[in-house]
Amino acid sequence: TATQAGQALPLLPQQFPEVVPLNVGGMYFTTRLSTLRRYEDTMLAAMFSGRHYIPTDAEGRYFIDRDGTYFGDILNFLRSGDLPPRERVRSVYKEAQYYSIGPLLDNLEDVQPLKGEKVRQAFLGLMPYYKDHLERIIEIAKLRAMQRKARFAKLKVCVFKEEMPITPYECPHFNSLRFERSESEAKLFEHHCEVDVSFGPWEAVADVYDLLHCIVTDLSDRGITVDHQCIGVCDKHLINHYYCKRPIYEFKITWW
Repeated sequence: TATQAGQALPLLPQQFPEVVPLNVGGMYFTTRLSTLRRYEDTMLAAMFSGRHYIPTDAEGRYFIDRDGTYFGDILNFLRSGDLPPRERVRSVYKEAQYYSIGPLLDNLEDVQPLKGEKVRQAFLGLMPYYKDHLERIIEIAKLRAMQRKARFAKLKVCVFKEEMPITPYECPHFNSLRFERSESEAKLFEHHCEVDVSFGPWEAVADVYDLLHCIVTDLSDRGITVDHQCIGVCDKHLINHYYCKRPIYEFKITWW
């Protein structure tokens, strides 16, 4: 019908001027067409290839329905390879993912803080169920605060690097190193500390304090205020003169 024909997108290739005015989420930019097409395998190159229709605003600017806060950083990289300041790296990385700008993603992954984040994630990859445990901390703290009608909630968290205790309390009756113990000996030390959430064990140079830093950082990034302190160790008796001695931390999560 005529109505449907009027609503249909143009079938002919769209022609773009050499200098392109842009409206990105209400923010205005001007750049060369060659800049937008600098890297072939990007969303911007595809959008301005002429194969797709791009709407224009009342002033004739080509409209991209995306927050334009960091689009200037995208253009600066396409123009001259400039990278954003450190405080904007994470946000620009997210935009580079949206626009599929591979060279910018590669460059950003090699600078801080993203380079450090890759190292941190390599460590966290050793932690089984790390993200699940974070969710459990949040859920327990929320339920306890709601039940008590309280501003904050406390829970106990065990963070231990070694699967079996290596402490002065051990009797030399067994081999002191975990990997030297037989399977039957290892079973004598299996138990679960009486805590809400338990992280560990892992094999890496990073220690308990490094993992605690990761936990607090990831909770804080989600807008959760958290304090923690060591309140002792698990004194669970295992066998003979062996006791658990895993450190126990009290986490205090404040909701408002």
